[in-house]
Amino acid sequence: MMAKDSKKFRVKKRDPDLNWCADSEALYAAIDIGSNGVRLLLSKVMTMGEYIVYAKESLVRMPIRLGADVFRTNKISDEKEEQLVQTMKAFSHLLNAYNPGDYRACATSAMREAENGPRIAARIRAESGLNLEIIDGGKEAEMIFASHIAETLQSDHAYLYIDVGGGSTELTYFANGERTASRSFPIGTVRLLNNQVSDQTWIEMQEWVQHHLPQGLKISAIGSGGNMNKILRLSSSKNDKPVAYAEMLEIDKMLNAYSIEERIRIMHLRPDRADVIIHASKIFRSIMQWGEINEIFVPQFGLADGLVHIMHDNFVKSQQNG
Repeated sequence: MMAKDSKKFRVKKRDPDLNWCADSEALYAAIDIGSNGVRLLLSKVMTMGEYIVYAKESLVRMPIRLGADVFRTNKISDEKEEQLVQTMKAFSHLLNAYNPGDYRACATSAMREAENGPRIAARIRAESGLNLEIIDGGKEAEMIFASHIAETLQSDHAYLYIDVGGGSTELTYFANGERTASRSFPIGTVRLLNNQVSDQTWIEMQEWVQHHLPQGLKISAIGSGGNMNKILRLSSSKNDKPVAYAEMLEIDKMLNAYSIEERIRIMHLRPDRADVIIHASKIFRSIMQWGEINEIFVPQFGLADGLVHIMHDNFVKSQQNG
């Protein structure tokens, strides 16, 4: 039985030269169908005494930009539907090969807003055998929080968790070790790319950030999403240190100084990252400015990581109750 106060940490990949000597291990698969890409994460969870290690075994990403259709026409096109279905069938074959102990497949903003989202989800279930859940923004935030964010926070600090996706931005305040406020806004990188975010929506997000700002505590941001992970790599931050707001401004200025082609050629960004990263940068720097936040931590986790934690927690509970 695993102790409730077990320590948790994550490694990016397993080092075959290390002797893990795990007491137990389990493999989980998490599928995240977002507005900008579709991901399959295979993660091995190992317990070693009081420690739990989350080790990424494999990550497969397909740049199917579902939001490009949905945020313009409220539907997923026939072409992208076929891409998505074939991708999920391929993921199903990978799951059969890896044989994980459990899996979860969730779709977020684009699929939940698409008129044909439920029909496509049913087709995926029929043709791939994968049970696909379309989740709302609140559920998405809860699943990301399942990565046990709160366990790593200092009780005398306040934090604003910012997860930027293609279709939405999820915001959550933590203060005194507790979640105090949470909300999802329809401001995402793909929406901004297609000029589909109104000034009023920006105003609503600014007012929410400032209204719920914890008082009397130092506040830091926690950034999540593929674009923020890339911004971290462009920064001077090392060894889990935060990125300063001033450096965020410099990175934003640098990104906007390059054309999309130059971001691909000079900064080595993928084409589906090169066009949206400036919009992600705008979201992060705007929120930090509104909240007068001077630093942002980037622990590099997201929905798929949260799903892995949920599956493992459920497994542990079943063992304890069994």
